Amino acid sequence: MLDSIIKFSIKNKLVIGIMTLLLIIWGVWSVTRLSIDAVPDITNNQVQIITVCPTLAGQEVEQLVTFPIEQSIANIPGLEETRSISRFGLSVITVVFKDNVDVYFARQLISQKLKEAEENIPKGIGTPELAPVSTGLGEVYQYIIHPKKGSENKYNAKELRTMQDWIVARQLFGTPGIAEVNSFGGELKQYEVAVNPNRLKAMGVSVPDIFTALEKNNQNTGGAYIDKKPNAYFIRGIGLVTSLDDVKNISVKNETGSVPIFIKDVADVRFGNAVRYGALTYNGEVDAVGGVVMMLKGENASNVVERIKEKLPTIQKSLPEDVVIEPYLDRTDLVDRAMNTVKKNLIEGALIVIFVLVLFLGNFRAGLIVASAIPLALLFALALMNVFGVSANLMSLGAIDFGLIVDGAVIIVEATLHHLGLRKSTQRLTQQEMDNEVFTSASKIRNSAAFGEIIILIVYIPILTLVGVEGKMFRPMAQTVGFAIFGALILSLTYIPMMCALFLSKKPVHKETISDRMMNWLQRKYQPLLEKAIRIKYWLVGITVAIFAFSLF
Repeated sequence: MLDSIIKFSIKNKLVIGIMTLLLIIWGVWSVTRLSIDAVPDITNNQVQIITVCPTLAGQEVEQLVTFPIEQSIANIPGLEETRSISRFGLSVITVVFKDNVDVYFARQLISQKLKEAEENIPKGIGTPELAPVSTGLGEVYQYIIHPKKGSENKYNAKELRTMQDWIVARQLFGTPGIAEVNSFGGELKQYEVAVNPNRLKAMGVSVPDIFTALEKNNQNTGGAYIDKKPNAYFIRGIGLVTSLDDVKNISVKNETGSVPIFIKDVADVRFGNAVRYGALTYNGEVDAVGGVVMMLKGENASNVVERIKEKLPTIQKSLPEDVVIEPYLDRTDLVDRAMNTVKKNLIEGALIVIFVLVLFLGNFRAGLIVASAIPLALLFALALMNVFGVSANLMSLGAIDFGLIVDGAVIIVEATLHHLGLRKSTQRLTQQEMDNEVFTSASKIRNSAAFGEIIILIVYIPILTLVGVEGKMFRPMAQTVGFAIFGALILSLTYIPMMCALFLSKKPVHKETISDRMMNWLQRKYQPLLEKAIRIKYWLVGITVAIFAFSLF
């Protein structure tokens, strides 16, 4: 079969040329579609359940919230492990699924089970929620908003946080590839009802009365409609509070024959803020507010950050002129540095391989033919990476070894040059004679070329069997190298013989090259050693087996 492939490639040079051109187009197109990141995402397949319960201590959080949820999700299919953290006011449960379980299907299963868990959680303590579909590498963009120099005292921490939550974050939501925008710093604006205990006691009002009044008097109610031809008038009761005065004028008690008691009679209504547990500062000088943009699991980090940057100028126009958005962490910086390292290593490695090939083959054309297999094999690998969803990163692309890639091509080209050098005639060959010479030399060495590449591929099979964190870290490397070697194998049986027949010199040249002199020297050293090894072959095999057995032990 290999003979037929080589013969077809030599006889149909135009077909192989067109297929090579299609490979280049496919590879270049795949590069534009390839997911690019700095390192592989080794986060396991997990879903987090977060419950905020502000009034409970850690022991109560574990007993009343975490334990009931863990019990309800214990029998979910595909579950691998469950771990939890119960702290003051917070319960975080991490549910890890097997890698073959789709994360959205896993979230659906957990959502169904949470309905059962909510029945076992005391009312009013907290509501379990699912964390966004993101990973440990999901923080792709971080920024702060702060006043310009000279306007530091114009905006307080509460106003800056309001801008972040209601202007910046709201416009970032909806950007493709974003899972969530988390806000940090500032003061979270709240309506506060500061109860006066003395007034409560004097007017006979309890705190539950205030809770009930606030809850019942802060809602809209829909009704039917009155049909007045040709119009229909819809009935609804407007009760949502829109200002502090609306809150102040909510009735707490309105007994018949007595004066109504309003919220303003027993409490001070004002704007306040949630309890702060820290602060975000700009250069350690002024209070600032920031945001962290979380990327959806499996998205292309470079593309997501690019979309965020496209939106920022529009968002900036929505803010006051003296308030600016300033990024301080951009994933593309890390990705660019990683990709520059990969490019530098690939280019340097390719140049070294080309130099060594030209030097030792002793033929500039032969060196260029072998070297041309490097970018073609790389494009083939990138195309398959796009097909199989392998991201381009420091681990996957950085592992490519050009010496392995050109191995089969070197064997074919060197065999062709050697075969041409054995010709007694010095007359220029015709194209038909050149085709026959290339086919004869390539077919004789084809098994060695293919076998060598297959052996290298077999070496990477154990890495492909890795699972868990190890698999996520190292499998992309093995896959990429495997794709590149497989592409090089195909090229060595099709593209390389065609190029040799077409571009190698058709006039045989009989001269000793650096490679010939080196091989002759090695042959003189190696032949006596080989003869001695054959004479003691039984001892040699026995010692080898003994060493292998000892290594197993």
